[in-house]
This record gives sequence, structure tokens and C-alpha cells, in this order.
Amino acid sequence: MKYYDRLIFELSSEGKQGYSLPRNRYPEAEPLPAGLLRAEKPALPEVSEIDVVRHYTNLSQMNFGVDTGFYPLGSCTMKYNPKINEEIAAMPGFAALHPLQPEETVRGAKAVYEGLEKALSAVTGMKAFTFEPCAGAHGELTGLMIIRNYHIRRGDLARTKVIVPDSAHGTNPASAAVCGLEIVEVKSLSDGRIDVEALKPLLGPDIAGIMMTNPNTLGLFETEIREIASLVHGCGGLLYYDGANMNPLIGKVRPGDMGFDVMHLNLHKSFSTPHGGGGPGSGPVGVCETLRESLKTFGKVSGFQGNFAVMLRAYAYLLSLGKEYVKWVGPLSVLGANYIKESLKDVYELPIEGVCKHEFVFDGLKDKSTGVTTLNVAKRLLDYGFHAPTIYFPLLFHESIMIEPTETESKETLDEFISVMRKIALEAIENPESLMTAPHNTPVRKLDETTAARRPVLKYSDLIAVKN
Repeated sequence: MKYYDRLIFELSSEGKQGYSLPRNRYPEAEPLPAGLLRAEKPALPEVSEIDVVRHYTNLSQMNFGVDTGFYPLGSCTMKYNPKINEEIAAMPGFAALHPLQPEETVRGAKAVYEGLEKALSAVTGMKAFTFEPCAGAHGELTGLMIIRNYHIRRGDLARTKVIVPDSAHGTNPASAAVCGLEIVEVKSLSDGRIDVEALKPLLGPDIAGIMMTNPNTLGLFETEIREIASLVHGCGGLLYYDGANMNPLIGKVRPGDMGFDVMHLNLHKSFSTPHGGGGPGSGPVGVCETLRESLKTFGKVSGFQGNFAVMLRAYAYLLSLGKEYVKWVGPLSVLGANYIKESLKDVYELPIEGVCKHEFVFDGLKDKSTGVTTLNVAKRLLDYGFHAPTIYFPLLFHESIMIEPTETESKETLDEFISVMRKIALEAIENPESLMTAPHNTPVRKLDETTAARRPVLKYSDLIAVKN
């Protein structure tokens, strides 16, 4: 067994220590109540300092990250995160701030909020922002609360329904339900866009608004957005913009100009914070002029002003691009996605033809006779050093493969990815077993996912029991 294959408990030997504490220089404190004390010592490993360092360093090298390889995860924008922005966020003058400091001592932080609000307003066409929401779904909930508050303040209490497209992100109907709104689904056409004729009969005095992302989760721009906005506004409803797919629009098209009234942005997706692993996130919410007052009166959704370090990175990112270069973010992400799509559509099933935006969706391999699934393709990609794209989402297709290259990847990287995807398509015909048993070259091989989900081994003691 290799050193890095062992768990830290397997490196443990009685009597080893990885630390030394200074002698206690303070008077003895009163003992803790007996009810708060353990009956026996915690079952922790006993390892030396070098064992700990090597163990966690080796674990970090077993992970796949955006700094180690191509990460074409659709609908998530796993983009490059400039390290200078990390250094800025870690500067003592920022990192050592406390949210309860006197206001006069945090003028620099206030200037960051004000500057970022102006920058995001310019990029989105919104008029004001709140930075309290700590993630995208938190932003969705906040935006819907603002919409409800707007209708309630006007005495329009009948508006209890929100329209959600069948192609929407899963958080959209979930956020609406948490907000106490009834979800009304609107179907898509065969080209993946909202069916405007199907939308019309859904509109009425009970509609609070519609939730959309544009481009949608298929990476397609909703070309009828102006008519949709006019119809929803015509019945008294408002338009909510899910900012998860903002990447291809940055510097080119603004949600405010499309007719959206309220939106959230995922700063941890499109604006330079490392994204993944559960955080940190930031989902600031912007509103149009009509909702500015509601933004101030609907209440608080977090204790302070959100995740400040995420906002620092976003502000540094936008300042470094400036007006001249921010306009390249969208077109380059669109170019990369279309280049991959056109290069692979002869071997992977493209359910909807036409120009996509920052991402697109295949419906598995074109040759369905091999029995090779989207999951098999994803696992095999790991053997070639690429992270898998998003799979089995959106739910509109049975074998979805959602690919998003982002604007920061070179043509050489895209060509290598295309070459590997074509090689996998050929393997599916000539040697399908190699895909069905993949991955072969990773630290952990193919798992029994059903058993792992239903009977997970979460503790070392449980592992010993399983082995015995």
C-alpha cells in the first residue's frame, strides 16, 4: 500500500504527537461540570507533524481542481480565478475587519460596496443592489421576497403564483415554494425556448411574476424576451432574472434592458471567486427603479452585508478588466462553446441545432446501439485528465451532457478536449467495456454508487467493521 493510500488513522501510532503547547501561564480555572466532560478520550489519530503535512498534501493532490485541469462544468462557470484577487481579499486591512466595528473605521469597506454596486449596475442595467444574500439560491429567495413585498405594499394580495419554465434551474421552483408562492410551469418549444403561446393563457391577476434565466439552461438565448416582458408586465407581473447564466452576456447585453425588474448575480460564478465545494458564495440582488423602495423595506436576509471577501474579488476583477475588456467576456465564452459543439456534433447527439451561448447540451452519444451512457463517458474523461461536464441536467433530455468551456480556456485546451471526446466516442464502438468500467487511472476506481448512497461508511470504526 502506498503512503498516500492510507487513511490518517492507519498512520497512527500510540504516543506520536504533531504539536506542542506552551506551559500554562494562567491560574487554574474552575473545572467544567461533570456533565460536559467525556467519559473517555476522543478516538483521534496519534500522528507526527510530518505525517499530518504529508497526509493532507497528498489528499490535495488527489483532487481535481480548476487550477489543475480543464473543468467544463455546465451551468456553473468554473472559470479562472486570478490569484491577484486572492491576494487583495487576504490583505490585512480587509481580512481583519470585523462587522461590528464602528462605522467610521470601515470607510474603505463601504467604498468597496459602493464601487461594486455602481459597477454591477452598469453591467446589468439595474438601479440598486443589496449584498446581503450569501449564495445564488439565497438571492433568488430574496428577489422573490422583494416581488411579494412590492405587490403587498400596493394592496395587490391576489398575486400568489410565479411562472417557471420547464427548463429552469431546480432552485427556481424551490425558492418560489419557500417564499410561499405557487409554481405554474410553462412549456418549451422544440427549439428549447419558452412557448410564448403557451405562456399567454397562464397570465392573469394572480401572477406575481416569472422566473427566467437568459440564456436558458440549454445555453439558448430567449429571442422573444421583449414580447415575454411585455406580456408579463401587461398582466401586472414582474420579471425575475436568474443570474447563473450571466457569463455570455457580460459587457454585451443587460438584463435591465431586456425588461427584467429584479435579478441576482452569482459573484462566485461569473466574477472571480473559486466556486465549488459548497462555498463561499455571494448572490447580490439588483432591482429596477420601480423596486428601489421595496429593496429598502422588505427586511433583512442575513446578519450583515454578505460575504465581503467574495465582493472584493469581484470588484478587483471588474476593475482589472475595465470598460475596454469586460466586453470580451461574453463573446469569448460563446465562441468557445460553439467551437466545441460544432466539432463534436457528428459523434454526440445534438438535440437542438443553432448558435448557443456560453454552454450547450448533447443528448449522449449519437450511436445509441453501444449501450454506453452519459455516465460512462463522464467517468472515462477522468482517465484522460479532464473533469466531467455536468451530466443528466437539464432534465429535458434523457442523456444530457452540458458543456461550458468559459472564456478563459485556450484553443489548444479546447482542441485537446475535443480530441479526447472523439476518442471516447470511438471507444464506445470498438471497446465499450473500457468505458463501462472506467475510470481506470484515478485514485478511486468505479464505485458501487447505490451502496455508497444507501450504506455510506463515514467513520473509521465503520470501515474496520466492514473489513472484518
